[in-house]
Amino acid sequence: MKFENYNFGREIKLNISKLGYKKPTDIQFKAIPPILKGEDVMAIAQTGTGKTAAFAIPVLHLLQKSRRAAEKGIRCIVMVPTHELALQITDVFETIGNQTGIRILCIHGGVEQAPQIAELENGVDVLVATPGRVFDLVSQGFLKLDSIEILILDEADHMLDLGFIKDIRDLIKFLPHKRQTLFFSATLNDTIKKLAYSLVHNPIRIQISPKDPVAKNIEHFVAYIDMDDKRFFLERLVLENPESKILVFVRTKVRAERVYKTLERATIKSLTLHSDKVQTERAKIMTDFRSGEAKVMIATDISARGIDIPDVDFVVNYDLPEQVENYVHRVGRTGRGTKKGLAYSFCSPEEKIILAEIEEFLGKHISVLEISKKNYTATIELAEDNEDDWKTLMKTAETQDRPRKKK
Repeated sequence: MKFENYNFGREIKLNISKLGYKKPTDIQFKAIPPILKGEDVMAIAQTGTGKTAAFAIPVLHLLQKSRRAAEKGIRCIVMVPTHELALQITDVFETIGNQTGIRILCIHGGVEQAPQIAELENGVDVLVATPGRVFDLVSQGFLKLDSIEILILDEADHMLDLGFIKDIRDLIKFLPHKRQTLFFSATLNDTIKKLAYSLVHNPIRIQISPKDPVAKNIEHFVAYIDMDDKRFFLERLVLENPESKILVFVRTKVRAERVYKTLERATIKSLTLHSDKVQTERAKIMTDFRSGEAKVMIATDISARGIDIPDVDFVVNYDLPEQVENYVHRVGRTGRGTKKGLAYSFCSPEEKIILAEIEEFLGKHISVLEISKKNYTATIELAEDNEDDWKTLMKTAETQDRPRKKK
């Protein structure tokens, strides 16, 4: 079934067409009908399958169809775990809802709340927000949730990881009991399942590719590389693919900065995204990476989870994730929609146990990228030569900068 055959409003259909959407993805095809019927939905779908549009399209249609212009209360709230995801989802709502008259606002922490309060007073239909900021504004009396018709929780598993579970449970008390609830998550464990069933009522359960948590259009490879040698192989990958957009995952923010310094020494421009970055920095980093101003971004799991970055060619697991579920979220940054993607994991001897756990979680082995002893040595020597060249240039520059002695 094509989008043109759905009974959406003219503006929504036109906006969908402008985005180049012809046919719904699996999650969209299965989620849109029950949402339009007003049913609760619990959807488990891997990242990159188009789940934001799966709820944004029908919700915008429902709100436009039953417009209540005289009222200023919030009709739909979308709760997400991170600033970046909140901004991203807001953009989707605004793009698909263009010219519909639906008022959309994004609020999150890390910025002044006064402008957000002023926007709320002007009236909002759809509020996209992080739980912490919502809870703050509700507690202060600036935000009323008693007119909510639709509650959407996206990336619910990540909200749990970040400790938002108490905020969510506390916020539910302020919502009307009679409402439509849409629950979206990439993974499902017992805790997430318990949370979901405490929020939804007789839900339509949708699960996309339950036996394969990772999109099929991503090719996976693992290379066995000693921990201290990983920097050489990352440098080589970047240099051999100068036009490719590469997202590199590391375990900690300290590691992110170290890898950044390594690439900097090789005159490779890169960006880092982690919890030490303030909101203005994070926004600039995301803009530069999305636009291709910088082709390499080094990120930690918490910082990059759920963000939609177009045209990522490679995901590199510089460090294997400590939580196996994060492998799914990491590699899901590439191969989005119908595009192909490549995921490379650098596995050191001490990480082989983690690799085995990841393969068990995926239900299959990851193809090994064989590196001959000759190529392994050559990669290190090439990087060391580049480093020596860099040191020579630095020494030359220092010599030139020294003040000359007067004769």
